[in-house]
Amino acid sequence: MSTASLIETFPALSPLEGLVHGFTLRHPDIDVKTDREVAIARLEQHFCDCLSELGISREHVATGEQVHGKNVARVAGEELPGRPHFPETDGLMTNVPGQFLGIFVADCGAVFIVDPVKQACAALHSGKNGTALGIAPEAIQKMQAEYGSNPADLIVQLAPCIRPPAYEIDFAAQILTDSVAAGVPESQVHDCGTCTSTDLDRYYSYRVEMGKTGRLFAVIGWEA
Repeated sequence: MSTASLIETFPALSPLEGLVHGFTLRHPDIDVKTDREVAIARLEQHFCDCLSELGISREHVATGEQVHGKNVARVAGEELPGRPHFPETDGLMTNVPGQFLGIFVADCGAVFIVDPVKQACAALHSGKNGTALGIAPEAIQKMQAEYGSNPADLIVQLAPCIRPPAYEIDFAAQILTDSVAAGVPESQVHDCGTCTSTDLDRYYSYRVEMGKTGRLFAVIGWEA
């Protein structure tokens, strides 16, 4: 199986020159029936292979602790290289070419926010709690404050996540609504519409697999 077949990309983002993004899929040969940290460790080579396919070095990817909050950290690129990791952080943003942002999910929503004018971007971990706290509008406001982003220029893309009827709360719909309310044109807010619980050959699902599962990895950034 080629690495390319284990990466999903999104039509709303792919045409943007200089932007690199991807969403890693389930690896059929890696045992992930364990807790989060062990599962991620077992998947590390898979993630590295997929990043390499996208032309990204793992050393240039920032991650967060992901505590189901709304904190969005600015990644200044001063840490390059070195896999910067931010405590108590569920969102990352940058305007540094060559600095990439990574989010782990397994039912929660990975949200990409892109400013093609200022060449800035954000990656968010937005599940039930993060969405209720408003992490998407928080990121949009911070991109305005830090990078001068105009919400009218932003593109928002929601990756596969769990949805009704498999999950009782439609946080995916709320992410879209919140993004529009924060000033992003409705025509520039995109949802792939895929539920992670419906295809366990392609995705990991925390709920269906009772917590003993792997993680999908969303990555985004601008080329150097």
